[in-house]
This record gives sequence, structure tokens and C-alpha cells, in this order.
Amino acid sequence: MKKLFIAAAVLALSACSTLKSSSDFDPSVNFSQYQSYAWVEKNNTETEYHLDGLMDQRVRAAIETQLSQKGISKVDKPNADLLVNYITKVDKKINVDTFNSHFGYNPYYGPRWGLAGSMQTETIVREYEVGTLMVDLVDNKTGKLIWRGTIADTVREQSTPQERVETINQAIGSVMMNYPPKPGQ
Repeated sequence: MKKLFIAAAVLALSACSTLKSSSDFDPSVNFSQYQSYAWVEKNNTETEYHLDGLMDQRVRAAIETQLSQKGISKVDKPNADLLVNYITKVDKKINVDTFNSHFGYNPYYGPRWGLAGSMQTETIVREYEVGTLMVDLVDNKTGKLIWRGTIADTVREQSTPQERVETINQAIGSVMMNYPPKPGQ
């Protein structure tokens, strides 16, 4: 079940109004020195969840496309300037909305007859999930994290593989737009 939630989280990262993208970086780093990358090798003994094979392939392909467009080529780990990794997580959120749903008047009769106003209040509690995808770039020589891009959105389902690919490409494109950081950022 957890695999489903994480996969849905990555799928949810689409270019709609709730999409939130940000990045952070080490300002002392000269990013023009990085011309090559390799993927961080996953430890198979980890008990943490990893995306299923197809989603992992889609995320990696989107990141590789973005890095290639920036002139950074994929090489073997010993020759790489950067090590690339991504992390996914899902957080449950609660939204509480209270609103007045009915205004009106009620005629009443009795010892003191007249008109009275009425109001009904409704409260709706909605639980939803926010999926987050983080892309980390680590200097291979120093082992220090030099850049992290993050994108978050509410979790929604896409029905076709093409929609999933498009959603992943949009999300990764949005987060990688901030790499390399511009001077003065």
C-alpha cells in the first residue's frame, strides 16, 4: 500500500496551481565546474521504500533529459563531477472549512410574534496527501550536497502511462529550471 502512495505522490507532481517548486544551494560553489554526473548507487539492503520499476525509470529519464539539456553528461561514478539522487515522500494534511450554508428568515407566532433570522453553519474536514520529490546533486569529490530541488503537489491519480510520463516530465522540468543557480540568487 505504501508503494501505491509514493507512486501516486510522484504522479501528483503536475503543472497545476498547487505545484510548489523550490531549490537551495551552496553559494560558495562554482557550478560551471560540473560537466558530468552519475547516479547514486542504491543500497539493496535498505528497508525504505523505492519507487516501482516503471516510475523509477520515468523519474530517472526526466532528470537525465534535463541534465543533458544543460550540457551535463552521464559517465561512470569514478569520473563523475556530480552524484545525482532523488527522494520521494508523502505527507497527510487536513483541511478544515467552516462556512455558513443557509441564511433566511423564519416567521414565528406566539405570544410575541414576528420574524427571526436563521443561519446554518457547516464544517467540512478533508484529509489529503501532499507528495514531495527532492532531487539532490552532490559533489563527487567532497561528498557534500551542493544543490537540492524540491517539488510538491497534492496527490492525484493519472490513468494512462502517457499521462504519468507527461506529469513526471513537467515536475522535473519545473524543479530543474533552477539549476544551475543564477549569480546573485
